[in-house]
Amino acid sequence: MGRPYALLRAGFPFVKTIGMRRWNNWPIDVALGKEGRIYVLCRSETLAQIAKLTWDDQNLATISQKGTEDGNFIWPVSLIVDGDENLYVSDEGLNRITILDSDGNFLSKWGEKGDGDGQFNRPSGIAFDADENIYLSDTLNHRIQKFTKDGKFILKFGTLGDGEGELNMPWGVAVDELGDVYVADWRNDRIQKFSAEGQFKMTLGKSGSEDGQLNRPTGVTVDKDGDIYVADCGNNRVQLYSAEGRYVEKFIGDATLSKPARDYLLTNALPLRLREMANLEPQKRLRNPKSVVVDEEGRLYIADYNSFRVQVYQKEAIHLKQGQILPPLRSPQLLTV
Repeated sequence: MGRPYALLRAGFPFVKTIGMRRWNNWPIDVALGKEGRIYVLCRSETLAQIAKLTWDDQNLATISQKGTEDGNFIWPVSLIVDGDENLYVSDEGLNRITILDSDGNFLSKWGEKGDGDGQFNRPSGIAFDADENIYLSDTLNHRIQKFTKDGKFILKFGTLGDGEGELNMPWGVAVDELGDVYVADWRNDRIQKFSAEGQFKMTLGKSGSEDGQLNRPTGVTVDKDGDIYVADCGNNRVQLYSAEGRYVEKFIGDATLSKPARDYLLTNALPLRLREMANLEPQKRLRNPKSVVVDEEGRLYIADYNSFRVQVYQKEAIHLKQGQILPPLRSPQLLTV
């Protein structure tokens, strides 16, 4: 089914919090498996692992650890899952992609440091296209590269700069169902959209903290309606843009306590008392959100890095046909309904 002509945006309510401290400390990315499995990539100066959770907040396993051995990570950045539920992890510390099965068993690896075709320097964001080729943000080479899933180089695009099609330390990357590529152009405080072959199409955002502006965006994803979601990390929020790049709304965090967090507090008197005495308003908010993912049901998952959790929202929108809505207006004003 193609994209809708327009949307009746009915709401985007908060749904739940997944995970807790000790389960998924420092979550930097989220990937979705089958049967409700959720993989949370976690990293800090002392930590490098994947928490394997369920939608119902069960902790199934902890995968991998910090180290240089096959199957381990030094400084992981991005996690994606293929059709067989194998896990692909970019590691900017080791300059490689590591592939594990869903239980964490090492399968293979590829990549090496350099600036030639097929080499990279501090790889960060990775994303599959419809054929499970991988687009990779080659951050310190200021470019995007495309590979087969087993690491064969296909193409590259981007050079250092701030003009159209130029990049400065790209981080997050996403591919939509049409094959277009979206890049979180980190140091340029913007998102750029390219064709599958790397031709520049559109830019959105600029430096700042106002609605639609960005401060060091780290993650980007696109849903089946063409809506674009950006982890605006430096502004502690996620922003939603339309397919045309128009700012729609922002998410600042509405977290509740997850079930395991409640169970933990109820059996630990000191943190329970501290929670009871705290101002809870700041506890809800996003703190350095690093990545965003949207599933087929329109649920938005936000890796809430400095709060050790994943916040989940649910999109509510009705698809409209051309005859149901007036053409775009020059000076629109929305009245409260």
